[in-house]
Amino acid sequence: MADRYTIEIFYSDEDEGYIAVVPELIGCSAFGESEEDALKEVKIAIDLWIETAKKWNREIPKPVEQEILKSFVDKVSGRV
Repeated sequence: MADRYTIEIFYSDEDEGYIAVVPELIGCSAFGESEEDALKEVKIAIDLWIETAKKWNREIPKPVEQEILKSFVDKVSGRV
């Protein structure tokens, strides 16, 4: 499921490393010394975020990219 969410990665001078955030999942982020490390860590964070949300019966937001893709497919196929 981690591969379906938008992940933004940026360099932080203050932290001297890369920060990865998941806009759809409030508070879900990770740190890495490289972009690859940050990506690997945030995928773990996504899985833990979702696991915790399920445990507490919280709503799990749908990945935005899926909604955009569905909208596009509907538009192209004339289902608007």
